[in-house]
Amino acid sequence: MGSSLSNSADATNGPPITGGSAGLGDIPESCVACVFLYLTPPEICKLARLNHAFRGAAEADSVWASKLSPNYQDLLDLMPPERYRNLSKKAIFSLLSCPVPFHDGNKEVWLDKVTGRFCMSISTKSMIITGIDDRRYWNWIATEESRFQVVAYLQQVWWFEADGEVKFRFPADIYTLSFRIHLGRYGKRLGRRVCSYEDTHGWDIKPVKFEFWTSDGQHVLTERYLDDYILEDLDHDHVHDNEEYDDANGEHHDHKRGCWIEYKVGDFTVSDSNQATELRFSMKQIDCTHSKGGLCLDSVNIAPRDLKALRHKLDRV
Repeated sequence: MGSSLSNSADATNGPPITGGSAGLGDIPESCVACVFLYLTPPEICKLARLNHAFRGAAEADSVWASKLSPNYQDLLDLMPPERYRNLSKKAIFSLLSCPVPFHDGNKEVWLDKVTGRFCMSISTKSMIITGIDDRRYWNWIATEESRFQVVAYLQQVWWFEADGEVKFRFPADIYTLSFRIHLGRYGKRLGRRVCSYEDTHGWDIKPVKFEFWTSDGQHVLTERYLDDYILEDLDHDHVHDNEEYDDANGEHHDHKRGCWIEYKVGDFTVSDSNQATELRFSMKQIDCTHSKGGLCLDSVNIAPRDLKALRHKLDRV
């Protein structure tokens, strides 16, 4: 049925109402489609199972066009045209809800499956890192725990600096930029995940400076200790991953080692969807009075500021 909606009795999977009580099958597709405009994609897909009218409305281009990000064509332009030519809006949404790689696969963009809002991730591979080519200091670790399948592992340096940039037409929104970091080197032993902290040192002496600049003059500088055992910088989603229970003292001890943590740098606002935003960001600890090491650097993530809270709210409904 696709982009066209029918008000006929046949399209509603039943005869015209002549009396008695009406059922879901009597609702015209056009009315169902109007309701779908206010629902999330997962809700639409669930309701499409009810009957013929709901299935038809769930295929309507008018419904899925409202779920697509304003810049969805920019994401499509990153692909070969044959991948999306002649696709319905629903199929395009499904295609773009999976990561779309660019810049040799070291950057990815996608639309959130629940809200349709724009997200981006930037691999360490696309960043300029001091000493990254010297195997005495840095190594690349292949891992399934990264969306890019590889992370940079720091053994030891005195001067730590990682810089990156991206230029893209972001849809108008308020975005949060964060660095995804892991203290300790992890691996598998007998099928179980294990972590080694023999190289982990120096991150509790001086804070790391996280910073970013936008082409329209926005600037944020944040300083964080990476190994100070303080929870205030942790997202709520990560806290449970870090919990350990001390049976002797009957107390919980949470710390930042052994799991991936997204360190929020700050927020920036995009007000013009038609204008490309250039973004430069950095993470550094360049105090050479002490060495630091034992850290995995995965990626820089950019997502709408309230995305996690909104998804959590929708999941509870």
